[in-house]
Amino acid sequence: MKSICFNGSKIRRLLAALICVSLLVWSPLPAFAAVAQIEESPGQMLYQSRQNLRDQTGRSWQAIAFKRIHPDGSAIISLRLVGFPGAVELDHTQPLTLTTSLRQTLIAKDVSSEISQETPALANVGEYDIQPVIPQLRAEIPLELTLPMVTGSGIKLQIPFTAIQEWQTISAL
Repeated sequence: MKSICFNGSKIRRLLAALICVSLLVWSPLPAFAAVAQIEESPGQMLYQSRQNLRDQTGRSWQAIAFKRIHPDGSAIISLRLVGFPGAVELDHTQPLTLTTSLRQTLIAKDVSSEISQETPALANVGEYDIQPVIPQLRAEIPLELTLPMVTGSGIKLQIPFTAIQEWQTISAL
């Protein structure tokens, strides 16, 4: 009867290779949000980026940055922030404050009243003109948004570097 003898270093290498392959196969891939492109009407394009964020209290927010190019070539770049209805009430008379980790403060005008001329701005939805501030943002420098609330306190959102990169991509289109 023959016995089979394995070299210990070969077994370790085989196990290491199996572990590496297992990690590649069963690990979730990183999520990359893409910039969506939509033709809203002939000659009018919409580019947008969406992120789901949480504020300092754990409430969920959706951040939608978009650039709308009109048939005449004019364009707007806005950031729409949507909180859960009934949970928050934004103060539409105040701007959005963007603060970098270097303590640089930028302001984005509230343009929520321009969402729809037929209906007033919703309390949980804010839209801000970010076109003037995008050139001043750097993806490698952390960014915090402070949304003004009717109560006087502000809601804070931490913006990931990937979102800033997508906003800059949209701006360049």
